[in-house]
Amino acid sequence: MSAALPDWLAPLPWLDLAKTADAALVERSLRSGEPGIREFAALLSPAAASRMEDLAQRALALTRRHFGRAISLYAPLYLSNYCPARCTYCGFSANLRIARHKLTPAELDAELSALKDLGIEEILLLTGDRAAVADFPYVRDSVRLAASRFPSVAVEVFPMSVDEYCGLSAAGCTAVTIYQETYDPVRYAQSHLSGPKRDYHGRLDAPARALAGGIRVVGLGALLGLGEPLFDLLCLYRHATHLRRGFWQGGVAISFPRLRPEPGGSTAAFSVDEKFLAQTIFAFRICLPDVPLVLSTRESPRFRDGMAGLGISKMSVASRTTVGGYDLETVPSGPQFDINDQRGVAAFCAAIEAKGLQPVFKNWDAAYREPAVPVQATQ
Repeated sequence: MSAALPDWLAPLPWLDLAKTADAALVERSLRSGEPGIREFAALLSPAAASRMEDLAQRALALTRRHFGRAISLYAPLYLSNYCPARCTYCGFSANLRIARHKLTPAELDAELSALKDLGIEEILLLTGDRAAVADFPYVRDSVRLAASRFPSVAVEVFPMSVDEYCGLSAAGCTAVTIYQETYDPVRYAQSHLSGPKRDYHGRLDAPARALAGGIRVVGLGALLGLGEPLFDLLCLYRHATHLRRGFWQGGVAISFPRLRPEPGGSTAAFSVDEKFLAQTIFAFRICLPDVPLVLSTRESPRFRDGMAGLGISKMSVASRTTVGGYDLETVPSGPQFDINDQRGVAAFCAAIEAKGLQPVFKNWDAAYREPAVPVQATQ
C-alpha cells in the first residue's frame, strides 16, 4: 500500500506499532519530553485508548502552555461550486445535477459585509477544483478584495504552481489549506474518478509549493473515514513534520474533518467515532505541542465544546457550506456537506466563555501582512 509513497511519508513500520503498542510504551510516550513518530503511533493505539484521561490532561497542559485560553475563530466563505472533478464523497462533484454558481464581485462584497457584521475577522475562501469559470485570476482577485477588508484571509481551493502561490501571497493571502483527503494512493484513486484532482502527487506537493511561494501557513488534513484511519493519521503526522523541517520559516496547522452527509449520498468506508477522534487530537497535541489544531462545524456542539482548549486551539463558527449564504436571502446552491454545529457567533462564544476560554476574532493585523519571502526547502 505504501509502495507509491515517498520515503518521508511512508507510515511503515509505525502502522504496526499503532496497533500493537503495549501499556509500557504508552506510558513512556506520555512522559516523553521529545515525542516523535514512535510516540505518536503509540498514543493512537488501543492500549492508549484506556488512558484517555491521562492523554486529555497532558493535552490540556500543553494547549495552555502554548495557546493560553484563546480559541481563534474563523468563518468559511464558498466562492464557487463549479468543479470538473468527480469525487465520490463531495457534494460539488461534477457528476451531480446541482445548481452551480459563483459569486460576482458585488455578491462577494455583500458577503464580506455580512461576515463583518458578525464580528468575523478571519475568513477562509473556498472553491471546487480548478475550473475555467473559477480559476486562479478569480481566486486571486477575490483574495485581494477580501484582504482589503479583513486582516487574515486564507484559501482552500485547488493546487497551484509556486508562481501562482506567490501571486496569492502578493494579493494578501496569509494561509492555504489543502487536504490530501486520503494518503493511501489506492483509496485516493478509487475516490477521485476523473478531473485534475486525480493527480495524487501534484496535490501532495502543493503545501510545499505554497510555502515556497511565500504563503505563511499551510493547513493539512485527511478526510477521516475515506481511508484507513491509522494509515492516514500517521501519514498526516509525517507530512506535517516533513514540512516543518523543510520550511522552518513557515507554519503548519492541522484539521480533523470527518465525512459528513452530502448530496451525493456517500458513506464513510471506515468508522471514526468521537472517542477515537478525541484520542487522535490528544496525540497530535502531545507530539506537536505548538501546532494549531483546528476543529470545524462538521462536529456536534457537544463535542466541539468539550474539545475547545483541550488540544483544539482554532475553530470555525457560524459556517455555511453553500456558495455565499451569509447575505443572500435565497442561496443559489446546495451545501457541499451538512454542518453539525449550527450555532451562531453569540451562542458559540457564550459556550466557550462558560468554560473559561477566550474567543479571539483577530490575532493578526493587516499592517504586518507583507508577502513572505519565497523560500527553498532546506535539505
